[in-house]
Amino acid sequence: MSAEFQPYPFEARQYAARLPELEDGRDAQRHVVTIVGGGPVGFAIALGLAKHGVRSVLIEADESVCYGSRAICISRRSLEIIERLGALEGFLAKGLPWTGGRSFYRNDEVLHFTMPQDENQKLPPMVNLAQYHIEQFLLDAAERHADLIDIRWRTKVTAVQHDAHGATLALSTPDGDYTARTDWLVAADGGRSTVREALGLKLKGTSYEGRYVIVDILLDSTRPTERLAYFDPASNPGSTVLVHKQPDNVWRIDYQLRDGEDADEAIRPENVMPRVQNLLDMMGEKASWSPIWITIYKANALTLERYRHGRVLFAGDAAHLVPIFGVRGANSGIDDADNLAWKLAFVVQGLAGEALLDSYSDERVYAARENLSYGTKSTEFMAPPSFAFDLMRTAVLSLARRHAAVRSLINPRQTSAIAYAASPLNAASDAFASGPAPGAVLSECPLTIVDREGSREGHLTDLIAPRFTAFYFSEDGATPAPVAALETTLAERALPFALTPLAQRPPADAARRSGWDHTGRLFPMYGARPGTLYLVRPDGHVLGRWHGAAQTLAAHALAALDQALRS
Repeated sequence: MSAEFQPYPFEARQYAARLPELEDGRDAQRHVVTIVGGGPVGFAIALGLAKHGVRSVLIEADESVCYGSRAICISRRSLEIIERLGALEGFLAKGLPWTGGRSFYRNDEVLHFTMPQDENQKLPPMVNLAQYHIEQFLLDAAERHADLIDIRWRTKVTAVQHDAHGATLALSTPDGDYTARTDWLVAADGGRSTVREALGLKLKGTSYEGRYVIVDILLDSTRPTERLAYFDPASNPGSTVLVHKQPDNVWRIDYQLRDGEDADEAIRPENVMPRVQNLLDMMGEKASWSPIWITIYKANALTLERYRHGRVLFAGDAAHLVPIFGVRGANSGIDDADNLAWKLAFVVQGLAGEALLDSYSDERVYAARENLSYGTKSTEFMAPPSFAFDLMRTAVLSLARRHAAVRSLINPRQTSAIAYAASPLNAASDAFASGPAPGAVLSECPLTIVDREGSREGHLTDLIAPRFTAFYFSEDGATPAPVAALETTLAERALPFALTPLAQRPPADAARRSGWDHTGRLFPMYGARPGTLYLVRPDGHVLGRWHGAAQTLAAHALAALDQALRS
């Protein structure tokens, strides 16, 4: 153990403030979209808009990506989104994938859980990656779109005024202050959102009394990457401890403070170091280690009631605060970004009415409440809010030693994709025996992608792009004329759309990009037969699905698109 604090093994680039061209103290240009907050959510929204060709200005108060211990786990669903944003390579190269974890009660292992992972998947269920890496890889991708993403560092929002036509921001920089006008304002500026405060909005829900000390350390260990939870461990009796391995020999340790412990005293290094050493001794870790970061955390389960307020939209922690248990914070924010970006782009480009943005609020408030429900259950188990909860937890942990049936109650319920089952966008669809229903995310499946460049191994999600996609299931990739005419009809409306055949055998025509179900698993997984059509949104959620004659399928698809874009 070394008592000397070490820096993170990561060096962030520093950026200077930059003033735009000004006219009488005001940005000379009125912007279409301004995003406040240069964290993972803000960058993801900017990248999502750029993929649709929409320019944005991104305002960030700091001079670099973040520093310290924040989000550390990125889910498979988030990785799918990040791949579409063009930033996946760094996540997979640097991140540590994991598929499950273990929980211990005192000296006994009481749970070994695994997340869904099978031969159909392209990406791991989860990767551990510090938020400074997450932001850096998204920033790298944003800088490749410098013509569409204007990043303004060291720029603070000091006031916001908004009306039916947009918003005016008062901005402060080390080089001077100015105002800027925007048609649309996206607040992704975190849990202490300046924009949210300026609009007088309040998060509602539950704040928990349980407190956790968060410690990052440097430790060289060959231990596999998995989530470790210790309940009432010998190293810290009466407490709960979580341990996550990260890249570059960084380890994240979260341990619960007991009732009555003084928080200021608890985070003093001389009080933290012995607890960490006791934990590592208990785990059998013998290598020397050094602290990097110490802070304290309280769980919150809070959300705004609406995420759209006229021309101001909220996302990420500015919209909701989710407990860290189950890693739903950053992941739910990235899902917000994916949902919002295409809808805002379609509205800005005149392809949809502004009411489409109400569906962003409807869907993501629903998702937040689902996440808060699961997060609350995990929080109440990890940090019991009352004597009754504590008694219940002790009983469950004691029984789990010998009774497998109760072990599911210990499961941390890791984040997963949420289906918008009641979304106003969902189209009336036919009954299917299996497959993702309207509102659900596409189920992954390997297939062979065939196009003019030849054939190659791939996955169904490789065929999703910043557009609506119609998957037509057939024997040989042939597409009947009424279905094929969808592309021409929608091209005349300038609506981003692609028709992609999915075939049971190798397609004869390579002129149109298609997928071949070489494993034989795709059709049964989707409840599909020749003459089935799935219509999919730009964010990978199913809009509608039907069986039947080609003319009927085409009519259903057009009606579903008209309904969605009017919503």
